[in-house]
Amino acid sequence: MNDSPARTDAPVLDVWCELQCPDCRSALDDLRALRARYGDRLELRLRHFPLEKHKHAFAAAQAAEEALEQGKGWEYVEAVLGRVEELDRGGEPFLVEVARELGLDAEEFDTALVDGRHILIVDADQAEGKAIGVTGTPTYVIGGERLDGGKSQEGLRERVAEIADRLLAEQE
Repeated sequence: MNDSPARTDAPVLDVWCELQCPDCRSALDDLRALRARYGDRLELRLRHFPLEKHKHAFAAAQAAEEALEQGKGWEYVEAVLGRVEELDRGGEPFLVEVARELGLDAEEFDTALVDGRHILIVDADQAEGKAIGVTGTPTYVIGGERLDGGKSQEGLRERVAEIADRLLAEQE
């Protein structure tokens, strides 16, 4: 998921994430720092990996895709992740409420969750994640390396930056 027009030459950081996951919430600072450091020289892509133990994660992933379509993908992701407990309690009505707060078309959100128009994207991400060995979230993939943040996020931002710097240097 990417809000900016893709620069095909920028290194890609895939962030396998789920919106009901407290570990993903703690990863937000790392993602903000990476975005601040690299801007559009690094393409951050949100990849969905809803875990079965979180009953609203699948709906939240679809909602994130709808937010992307309406032009506020990361903003929406950060807003939902920042309020994981509310998502636990509120489920889909909470997802629609956050859309409304961000000035998105809440009716369209509601419809998207009912008609399941984004399910295929979420399913495809999940299948790809499983295929490359993602088992939990957050997991980062950059330059062919998989970094598992579900166990510990210690030093991961530095490691991602190291790989990104190397990839950018190789392009020059």
